[in-house]
Amino acid sequence: MFFHMVLERNLLLHPCHFGPHLREKLRKAWVRGGKGEIRKGTGFVTFPVTYQCVVFRPFKGEVLDAVVTMVNKMGFFAEARPVQIFVSSHLIPDDMEFQTGDMPNYTTSDLLKSKATARCG
Repeated sequence: MFFHMVLERNLLLHPCHFGPHLREKLRKAWVRGGKGEIRKGTGFVTFPVTYQCVVFRPFKGEVLDAVVTMVNKMGFFAEARPVQIFVSSHLIPDDMEFQTGDMPNYTTSDLLKSKATARCG
């Protein structure tokens, strides 16, 4: 789920950051920086940089702790920061039914039967 990676990207730097300590600023923010290339007509400089980071990559079938943010008859949305998840109603088990009201939810038919019995008794 979490991986430590070394990535390479191009950093676009605004001219206001230029000065005598430019290389130190780049090294402080990034692991390694190459020679910059001035972009014609803009004054910006592109620097190839290499840096280390921790990335989040969930896999299909992996179990994640998530917070449900919205429920409707089409399914439900949840967040497992930084990922937003949608679970379609087609993937929800057949014994669960969508319930409308103040707090829409999916409830098992067993729970509905026990609530009906408790109300009647």
